[in-house]
Amino acid sequence: MNPLLQDFDTAPFSKISSEDYKPAIKKAIEIAKQEINTIVTNNEAPSFENTIEALDFSGEKLNRVTSIFFNLNSAETNEDIQKIAQEISPWLSEFSNDITLNEDLFKRVKAIYNAKETLNLTVEQQTLLDKKYKNFARNGANLNELDKTTLREIDAELSKLSLQFGENVLAETNAFEMHLTDVKDVSGLPESAKEAAKEMAKSKNKEGYIFTLDYPSYIPFLTYADNRELRKELAIAAGKKAFKNNNFNNEKIVLDIVNLRHKRANLLGYKTHAHFVLEERMAESPEKVLEFSNNLLEKAKPAALKEFKNLTEFANKLDGIKQLEKWDGIYYAEKLKKELFDLDQEILKPYFKLENVINGVFEIANRLFDLNFEEVFTIEKYHEDVKTYNVTDNNGNFIAVFYADFHPRKGKRNGAWMTSYKPQQFKNNTNERPHVSIVCNFTKPTQTKPSLLTFNEVTTLFHEFGHALHGMLANTTYNSLSGTSVSWDFVELPSQIFENWCYEKEALELFAKHYQTGEVIPMEYITKIKESASFHEGMQTLRQLSFGLLDLSWHAQDPSAITSIKEFENKAFADTKLYPDVKENCMSTAFSHIFQGGYSAGYYSYKWAEVLDADAFEYFLEKGIFNKEVATLFKDNILSKGGTEKPMTLYKRFRGAAPKPDALLKRAGLI
Repeated sequence: MNPLLQDFDTAPFSKISSEDYKPAIKKAIEIAKQEINTIVTNNEAPSFENTIEALDFSGEKLNRVTSIFFNLNSAETNEDIQKIAQEISPWLSEFSNDITLNEDLFKRVKAIYNAKETLNLTVEQQTLLDKKYKNFARNGANLNELDKTTLREIDAELSKLSLQFGENVLAETNAFEMHLTDVKDVSGLPESAKEAAKEMAKSKNKEGYIFTLDYPSYIPFLTYADNRELRKELAIAAGKKAFKNNNFNNEKIVLDIVNLRHKRANLLGYKTHAHFVLEERMAESPEKVLEFSNNLLEKAKPAALKEFKNLTEFANKLDGIKQLEKWDGIYYAEKLKKELFDLDQEILKPYFKLENVINGVFEIANRLFDLNFEEVFTIEKYHEDVKTYNVTDNNGNFIAVFYADFHPRKGKRNGAWMTSYKPQQFKNNTNERPHVSIVCNFTKPTQTKPSLLTFNEVTTLFHEFGHALHGMLANTTYNSLSGTSVSWDFVELPSQIFENWCYEKEALELFAKHYQTGEVIPMEYITKIKESASFHEGMQTLRQLSFGLLDLSWHAQDPSAITSIKEFENKAFADTKLYPDVKENCMSTAFSHIFQGGYSAGYYSYKWAEVLDADAFEYFLEKGIFNKEVATLFKDNILSKGGTEKPMTLYKRFRGAAPKPDALLKRAGLI
């Protein structure tokens, strides 16, 4: 029996083999098609219940199976899984098109949509109806047959291309290693980084040290290694991922993706892909995003240029370097930061033992939202590194299953993300609770030390946990409006606001304790962490804006005349450029957020959400960072509501007013 086709609560990882996926997905698509057919052939007149609600509850088996599959393709992949992904992706886009291009189904949806004023629906039901109707209209339901066929072809091709893009980036990441045998070459590096590099070499039966393009290896090398030539070698290797003359080159794929997205948007009656995407976001249009970005750029650029000039003077004074290159930035920034604030990331790390930080995150979630986390060993995992928890409230009610996967390994992509194995919904008089997961790539424990996090890694953990809270505290009727199913530029609010607790004394004292002595992090370090939080904020803001503007350049115009990715990119970066260009490097060919993830025409949303999070956290600062009243307002209006209402409506209900950028500019030291 195929374990994926049985009824299961938590994912039955140990019973699944690669051979199970294709037949299970095929069968689950059949089941979902039957469910759709039942809706379409219903003899009763279309109603909200028999059409819109039935549609939202359909495809449950398929969603469960594919969420397991695609989550593993990101966190624990192998050649078999990657091959299956290539085969099943076109099936899934075809199935998705079978629904949105099903005329009889759309007729029923349209009939209800046209009669919505007479139906006496709740706010959540109105939102669901609106979303379902737009999902059809925005995906071609109003097109003629010929155009529908074209749309299907485009979607099948796009799903294959974005998968191939990601596989190429992963292959390039895995293919590179820098093997060093001379101890002089690792001068400047902290012991922990050397030890990890030694263990990496040992695992490959080599002497010395191996550094890779995985972040826990790459970032410390660029931050601390004194050997400028080796920093250059590593930085250039990272910057030319999928931009080399080999089988993993992504240049043609990038051009194919942007042209197909543009063609698709035109087919649906939109000027560009960005116009199509942003219609359903808080920002509403590329023009608004551009205005928002340029306003921030105007505030940040003078600060960034001044910071860059200071950094160049500092590097010149220290090592006679007249022109800062990309591989110098974080090296000298770290040294300057140490001089200005006497704050060394390495001094902080002993206070951030991974287990303590996890407990701290749990304790803060308890104080704010009455959540309790109990590690359990009865839930199956897909890798021994994964930790599993039952989450309950203070009255003992079951809230969620929580998975956490913290360390890098070969089959896992870089970065950090939150995902879900089962959504929350209210069905058959039962509030079905979610299964939520976070995946990170933190330094592994070594033989002599536990996993000690950099402060950046601490904020990453808090960030992903903020997303997880959004998933865990979901409390809606329909799964497609539940948890993180919100506008893309609203989804980062819960994650980014949660990072703020990392900087507060009251919160840090709960978990920032020395792993050997148990001593709480000294107050002077906390002060320095806070003071240094806005260090180089002008340059950081410029960097984030440059990625958002590159994304918008790709997606807010007709890309058909673009032939050279490199030239195009340099034009897009012109207003935000600080460092000289490196001819071998290209950002777009490994810009997974926009070519593999869901951030196309949406990268600006990180900055957009920062405006929201700074404004929202200001409220906590006014009332107290553990103030129950504010926390409850946040939980009831933001975290539990998912996408049931317009984000701005929810935000104003929590805050009492629309967000203003002042809190962000103040926090960043830009005003």
